[in-house]
Order: sequence, then structure tokens, then C-alpha cells
Amino acid sequence: MKLVFATHNNNKLDEVKDLLSDSFEIFSLKDIGFFEEIIEDKKTIIENSKIKCITVQQKTGYDCFADDTGLEVEALDGAPGVLSKRFAGLNASSDDNINKLLYLLKEKTNRNAQFKTVISLNINGSLKTFEGICKGTISTKRMGESGFGYDPVFIPNGSKISFGQMTMKEKNIIAHRSIAISKLVNYLTNLYQF
Repeated sequence: MKLVFATHNNNKLDEVKDLLSDSFEIFSLKDIGFFEEIIEDKKTIIENSKIKCITVQQKTGYDCFADDTGLEVEALDGAPGVLSKRFAGLNASSDDNINKLLYLLKEKTNRNAQFKTVISLNINGSLKTFEGICKGTISTKRMGESGFGYDPVFIPNGSKISFGQMTMKEKNIIAHRSIAISKLVNYLTNLYQF
């Protein structure tokens, strides 16, 4: 079965291919020659996830799934949330976003946060969503060079080190995206009885 993952991120693509059985052929947007910009202007993570897979399915005809992820910080009323990638501005780097986050939290004692990933699947004319959440805290400084985005300042509950200090394998055991992908895999496996 052919499924398109609405991403240009090869790391995400490899992660999903490792989790899905050989009964699925997973293709990226690049693989199918889809280079149109998908406007992610929705107000929630789930809606941005949905718009990506709906757009790709409508324009290509392929069954498709897409993800969207955000960091939600309690003391900032859930910010940066859906704006996580653009927290410090439209063309902000990960360092810019982390700098802004640490600045806004410097006087805060509540540093509780969670990463949330929503995967939307558009298959056989039906739209399903799968959510993965990893709870933790925001450190007071960067810790580690691994991962991407906010990983160097996010310490998952039950850990003394940040995602930025973990190997990809260690992170994927507990991470938000892995949880959501596992739900997707279980759904597809049960649906098609592989």
C-alpha cells in the first residue's frame, strides 16, 4: 500500500519507515514531486496537521498523513504552541526561539511544559487524528547538542537530562512524535490486518 507522508524532513521519514511494516510504501513530498507551499495558518496544532494531509490528498490523489508539533508551556498559557517554529519571528532559528523562551521564563518558577504532536491521516475518504504528548520541564539553560528545535531545553518527566542530551533512540522511546506514530501504526495495522 502506498502512503504519502506530507514532509520534506528525511529524519521524520526514516523514523516512520522503521515503525511501519513492509506492507506499506511510504513516500515523502519530494518523492512524489510535490513542492507547493502548504500554508499552515490555523490556530491549533491539530488543524495545521489536518490541512497538510487534506491539501496533499486533494492535489495528488494519494492517501496521506501529516504531522504538526508544538511546545506548550504552562507559565506562558500554552505558548509557543502552534507558533513554536516561528516563536521569535517568521524566519527565526531554533536558537532565536530558545533565547526568547528562556528570556520569558527567567523569572518563572513554574517551568512545566509538554511537547504535543498530532498526526492526521487522510485515507479512503476518511480523516483520523492521533495525538502524542510528552510532559516535562524547561531547563534554565541549553543542555546538549542533539535533536532539533527546543530539544536542548526540554527535560522529559522522569529524566535528569534533556532531549538534546539523548541519542535519537533514547528520545524515541518516550517522545511525543513516537507516541503519535505508534498510534498511527496500530490503526493502519488493524485496519489492513498485516
